Formats: sequence, structure tokens, C-alpha cells
Amino acid sequence: MAKEAIGMIECKGFVALMEASDAALKSADVTMTGWEKIGSGLVTGFFSGNVAAVKAAVEAGADAAGQIGEVIAVQVIPRPHDDLSKLGSFIG
Repeated sequence: MAKEAIGMIECKGFVALMEASDAALKSADVTMTGWEKIGSGLVTGFFSGNVAAVKAAVEAGADAAGQIGEVIAVQVIPRPHDDLSKLGSFIG
């Protein structure tokens, strides 16, 4: 079985992340695996699913968040290494 992709959207402000998460979850078949408060108003949402779905979801989420707030970073990791899950429970 192929590994799932991980997508991340980092926003300034929780409201922007909520908007991003809502749009991401509605746009593709992905699961929100968690979110993390980074500090200084930055928050990051984590999504998983197949590569195409995660790419579509992260793009839609970033576009939606950009309408009401500031998107700091967006990243998709297609097939993360197994050891990456040691960084946090929200990853795979």
C-alpha cells in the first residue's frame, strides 16, 4: 500500500487556519490529522491523504485563508519517511 502524503498550511491567526481547514476538508478527500500552535500568532494545520488530494486541499485551503488573513507557508510531502512520525502524533 502506498504511503499517504502530508500537507501543511501555516497561517497567522487561528481564524485564518479555521478558514483554510474548512476549505481544505471540503475540497478533497483528506483527513485533518491535527494542528499546532507555533507561537507569535502562527498556527499550522496538518492534513493527510493521497498526493493529489492533499495538493488540491492545501491549495484550496491556502487560497481561502489568504482571503481573510495571512498564509505564511504551505508544504506537501508526498511520501514521508517513517521516522518523520517521531516528530509528532499529528504526522501520519
